[in-house]
Amino acid sequence: MNKSIIKTLKILLPILLGVFLIWYSLSKISIDELIEHFKTANYFYIILGVVLGLLSHLSRAYRWLFQLEPLGYKVKFGNSLMAVFATYLINYTIPRAGEVARATILTNYEGVPFEKGFGTIVAERVADVIVMLLIIVITLFLEFNFIYNFFIDKFNPIKVITAFIILLGMGLFFLFYIRKSTSKIALKIKSFVNGLIEGALSIFKMKKKWAFIFHTLFIWGMYVLMFYVTSFAITGLQPIPFGAILIGFIAASFSIAATNGGLGSYPVAVFGAFAIFSIPEEPSIAFGWIMWSSQTAMIIILGGLSLLFLPIYNRKK
Repeated sequence: MNKSIIKTLKILLPILLGVFLIWYSLSKISIDELIEHFKTANYFYIILGVVLGLLSHLSRAYRWLFQLEPLGYKVKFGNSLMAVFATYLINYTIPRAGEVARATILTNYEGVPFEKGFGTIVAERVADVIVMLLIIVITLFLEFNFIYNFFIDKFNPIKVITAFIILLGMGLFFLFYIRKSTSKIALKIKSFVNGLIEGALSIFKMKKKWAFIFHTLFIWGMYVLMFYVTSFAITGLQPIPFGAILIGFIAASFSIAATNGGLGSYPVAVFGAFAIFSIPEEPSIAFGWIMWSSQTAMIIILGGLSLLFLPIYNRKK
């Protein structure tokens, strides 16, 4: 009974949070104003952003082949691509269920054992996390003065330094505790971290490791570029500092994990990030909605077509 309740809450809570955040974002901009932004947007940049997003998905599907080949499976690119789009679509309904479906699709149509297919997905997620952390570090390096001055202006410098020292001390204590502890939680954390390290190192053992690394960087480069390019579509948003683009992209990326596919949370995250740079709230929220809507529309269309076309594409099997 308890497990059933937990599973239900895992599905319901992100949806409820998304509904609340939709209401919150619409409290910052009227529906009429939002519709007007959609009408006056430059769709050349929106379409260009969609194309860049599509390139990232094509690259992700192709990158997956590099992981499956050493396992002895020559997977069709079409199945890999449709499995990727199906993953994104299913994640809009039940968070993280898409990854399970992706491995299942390969099992059904390519004969790849589920555990092996799922293992490659976990390994690629490790690579994605590493690149995301790299983007965060680069952003902190490029915008250190701005971020530092922002916190100094908004908060008491002594309190900021004190909070930093406290957080640093807590972090070091936590690492020491995890390293020495034998509790179930500590063992799970250590297992997770070891898995990340093992997954990262396994990349360098691949036959086509440099191709894998190139595609990983290409995927995330396209993500950032589509975010940047789409910003030109919104009247009143330019000129926008590239630092705002990076921080907005990071915030938006994390928002996707907060609710189903970033429902409601995506425009709010963009608005919060852009507010740091004193960018007007109406075009910021409008950009968040346009950015999210364009990419979501692509996933719904291509993900739906993938699920329909997979049996046809593999009818001989």
